[in-house]
Amino acid sequence: MRLSNPALSESRRQALVNELMEARRLVKAADDTAALKRARAQVQAAKVALGERGPVWWRDGAPHHNHHLVANSFYADWFENRGREANSGQT
Repeated sequence: MRLSNPALSESRRQALVNELMEARRLVKAADDTAALKRARAQVQAAKVALGERGPVWWRDGAPHHNHHLVANSFYADWFENRGREANSGQT
């Protein structure tokens, strides 16, 4: 779960949260496919502006593993064996 970018001023963050809430209301009220698509685009734009989606706003030096298939990451062994561990105790 990502949080809002802490570099945003409180007033800017609140304005974006207000935009996000309005966009979510529009999603709920959408009565056709076009309206729903527009409303979802507004939700996406607000979340990107808040820093909850889109490019990362932090610089911790950690590699970004979410840009790879799990089979091509250091999680590959875990992913391959995840069902076996759960079933190993069953007789």
